[in-house]
Amino acid sequence: MKIKEVVELLNAKVVSGHDQLDAEVEFAFASDLMSDVLTIETDNLLLLTGLANLQTIRTAEMSDINKIIFVRKKKATSEMIRLAAENDMILIECDYSMFKSSGILFNSGVKPVY
Repeated sequence: MKIKEVVELLNAKVVSGHDQLDAEVEFAFASDLMSDVLTIETDNLLLLTGLANLQTIRTAEMSDINKIIFVRKKKATSEMIRLAAENDMILIECDYSMFKSSGILFNSGVKPVY
């Protein structure tokens, strides 16, 4: 599934990575625990989280994750957006809960990590 389809399904807003909307995503992982994110070794992964801070961007960078959706109306700060842009990351803001967002993506064919 393309990122632009994800954005449309979740009625979301892209705040970084506007030039990457044709990027494909196959898997998703939802967590607010960055220690759990560090254990994932899956390529082409979309991270859903409600943890909107620099730690999330740094953890994603360490885990080679370049697609992040902030759920529950969380907003990326300008510093987060700057760091994401430096690392070619896509940041998306979504008003839906993590549960609803995950369900919509799962029902649309995005696969879970496990």
